[in-house]
Parts: sequence; structure tokens; C-alpha cells
Amino acid sequence: MTKSIEDLTKVIQDFCEARDWDQYHNPKELAIGLSTESNELLDLFRFKNEEQMKQIMNSDKKEKVEEEIADIFFFVLRFAQMNDIKLDEALLNKIEKNNK
Repeated sequence: MTKSIEDLTKVIQDFCEARDWDQYHNPKELAIGLSTESNELLDLFRFKNEEQMKQIMNSDKKEKVEEEIADIFFFVLRFAQMNDIKLDEALLNKIEKNNK
């Protein structure tokens, strides 16, 4: 089942509202969460050579990678949602800047 960014943002909003998390989701706390989860992903690959990274991605450890990616995605979507950032526009604008 494929969901759009808008659908996923709604799922996250409902999830967070049910837990009364809005009070904790200010820009600083969400940025901390994003950084923390990104570092957890990095820890899975730090000091690994190419062969070791391939082994991770072709083993049961891939599930941990997917969990960390999901956590990062959650914080990106939540940050955008809570701060009225249009992710598609932000991404396209950044790509345009990079092209210059």
C-alpha cells in the first residue's frame, strides 16, 4: 500500500494528537529527535567497510536500518507539519539551488 506524503502526515498528526504530543513538538525538540535518529542510523554503518555494509543490508540487520529510516522520516514529516513547511516545495527549491 502506497500512501502520499499528505496521507502520512495525517497519520502522524492523528498518532501524535492521540498521545497529546503537540506540547513536546517544538522546532528544537523535533530537531533534536531528527538528529538523534540520524545518529542512530550512522552508528549502524560507522567504521564499516563496503563488504560489511552490504552484509548489513542483506541480513536481518536491515530491519534495524528500516526502523531508523522510519524514525527519521517521522521527525521530518512532523517537523514540517508543525512548522507549516511544504516538503515538496522545499525539496524542489533546494534542488533548483543546487543546480545553480
